[in-house]
Amino acid sequence: MMAFPRVRVCSRHVSVSLNLCGYATLPGAARPQEKNSTGPVFQFVGERRKPTRKVFVWGFSFTGALGIPSFVVPDSGRKIPRKYQLTPYRLETAEQITSAACGYGFTLMASSTKDTSKLWGMGLNKDSQLGFQRTQQDRNRSYDYVLEPSSVALPLVKPVQTRVIQVACGRAHSLVLTDQEGVFSMGNNAYGQCGRRIVEDEVYSGSHVIHRMEGFSSRVIQVACGQDHSLLLTDTGKVFACGWGSDGQTGLGHYNVS
Repeated sequence: MMAFPRVRVCSRHVSVSLNLCGYATLPGAARPQEKNSTGPVFQFVGERRKPTRKVFVWGFSFTGALGIPSFVVPDSGRKIPRKYQLTPYRLETAEQITSAACGYGFTLMASSTKDTSKLWGMGLNKDSQLGFQRTQQDRNRSYDYVLEPSSVALPLVKPVQTRVIQVACGRAHSLVLTDQEGVFSMGNNAYGQCGRRIVEDEVYSGSHVIHRMEGFSSRVIQVACGQDHSLLLTDTGKVFACGWGSDGQTGLGHYNVS
């Protein structure tokens, strides 16, 4: 199983616009640490050893999208929050991440492992683009901001055998491609970008909806998200599109929502 976080409640104000109501935390020894670069480091590995995958993050941190909570809620040793990380920073995880994608203020990561936990999200979650992230105080409420990689539970029929192949993120929606159970979508569907029927006045905050996209004549092998539209490529070379098409980005020959 994973060494990723539990959820803990916090009532601190971290900026004028962000009232943080909760975030995910790791045990102290496992939390990401800044590296000491005062001297050279020599490492030797066996010739046949498989390479270890590493994740590096940088950019705007205050939504939690970088997965480093101390940037937003500083530890006792750092008094000033770090709004921007200007250079690549190592995000230490216990998982071998094989796919990652960034949306507007959030990040989704996946591992092709056969463990039951294989998908993690961090950052802005006001449209449930990271799934339902249950709070500890109220099991019926979900966190709007997730500061550390938190597990996203997919409704898989075979949760052990099925692997996550790729993730993609739009402005406020996400796609997850698996090897055996097709494509799942979650988050904002105001323009049909999740590949399901548009529900008028649907509330996306705290949503449990993770939709399995259907209707493909062959297996989907790649997915991509624009701001509010989605594209899916099948193994026969067909491309399917859904979502906002006001600039012709769906390629369906019209400017409508589909």
